[in-house]
Amino acid sequence: MNIYVLVIGTVFIILFSWFLSIKYKRYHGIARFFAFESVFILVILNIKVWFVNPFSPLQLVSWILLIFSIYVVITGYLLLKRKGKPDSNFENTSQLVKSGIYGYIRHPLYLSIFLLGTGVMLKDPEPAQLILGVINFIAIYVTARIEENEMISKFGDEYRTYMKETKMFFPFMV
Repeated sequence: MNIYVLVIGTVFIILFSWFLSIKYKRYHGIARFFAFESVFILVILNIKVWFVNPFSPLQLVSWILLIFSIYVVITGYLLLKRKGKPDSNFENTSQLVKSGIYGYIRHPLYLSIFLLGTGVMLKDPEPAQLILGVINFIAIYVTARIEENEMISKFGDEYRTYMKETKMFFPFMV
């Protein structure tokens, strides 16, 4: 693993976390850092096998997850921008978005990070990659829980009701 790439990427993720969340006292950005970092390290570890046997069953599953993660993040982001009435930061919405993909799951952007991490992990599922995949899932779950508390503080009972009406990550699942 190239140490310079790791350091530069990690610094970028720290700055992203600071300017997007932590600076605004939205501390889910701390847990989310670990989700992004685990995906970043997975990419570094697996880049060498990215296109090896691209049509094997495991690689096809990986590609499906990667493509679906792109769809989910674009859909979620655009809805937040259009319907959330954000200020300068798309995360700081003034309206609770409950339509589109948000009508089924509360955290599509975090689901996309999980799908991305899992898709990258499946490129070469060695023990280190499996551990990073677990770290990614735990970090995403903790991030979502912290953010839900932030949203309850911001939107109150409207968010509590929304939580009862939708699933956390996967529609139609407990």
